[in-house]
Amino acid sequence: MVDAAFDWQVASTTHAGKIRNINEDSLMVNDSIPLWAVADGMGGHEAGDLASKMVVDSLDSIAACEHLSDFVDHIEDALLQVNSEILDLSAIKYHGKTMGSTVVLMTVSGVVGICMWAGDSRLYRLREDQLAQISRDHSQVEEMIARGMISRDDADSHPSSNVITRAVGAGDELYIDVAAFNIQEGDTYLLCSDGLYNEVADEDIMTCLNMKYVGQSTTTLLNYALSNGARDNISIVVSRADPL
Repeated sequence: MVDAAFDWQVASTTHAGKIRNINEDSLMVNDSIPLWAVADGMGGHEAGDLASKMVVDSLDSIAACEHLSDFVDHIEDALLQVNSEILDLSAIKYHGKTMGSTVVLMTVSGVVGICMWAGDSRLYRLREDQLAQISRDHSQVEEMIARGMISRDDADSHPSSNVITRAVGAGDELYIDVAAFNIQEGDTYLLCSDGLYNEVADEDIMTCLNMKYVGQSTTTLLNYALSNGARDNISIVVSRADPL
């Protein structure tokens, strides 16, 4: 599928954080397709770690396709299938209690990137010292911002700041958002769970993504989150479009 236009430098890490005993996040890095993803098991629900692992395992089983559009369709099919599997598992093993996971992923072909997501795990892009969030949170506060009910400055302190409106396994119907974007040489991309961006300011994220090596970026981002309290699980995938 991949018409390689760049030499992708990729690094990843995940950590339980300082408060939680179990890491309910999962991530996957498949450089051969390429496909990178972060899944955040729903905190406080049954078997969030299992749900997030089921999500990334379903993505990791997808074979490459000749056409990007077909690959996107296969990704959506896989997520819809694992949504049903999580619901079935919940009914059989957990007496119908909710278990689920957010997901955000990125795939590329040539100079075209695709982001797909459900929930509030995020994809950021750093380009020429400008940090942009490509995904848009499926959350109550994001909906309130869109309706003009609250300002973005008030979002972090809002009582519903941690309430998401979509997740894999949370209901019979799953809607996956898709965003296509162009890729330029030198672009650096960050996939992460909310355990990172809730602890690390945008300015510090930019500083880390500007580091020479993406391995330095992931390690330093994690250390920032840990030093700021790491109240949740943290997952990070950083990729950079270097010249061939």
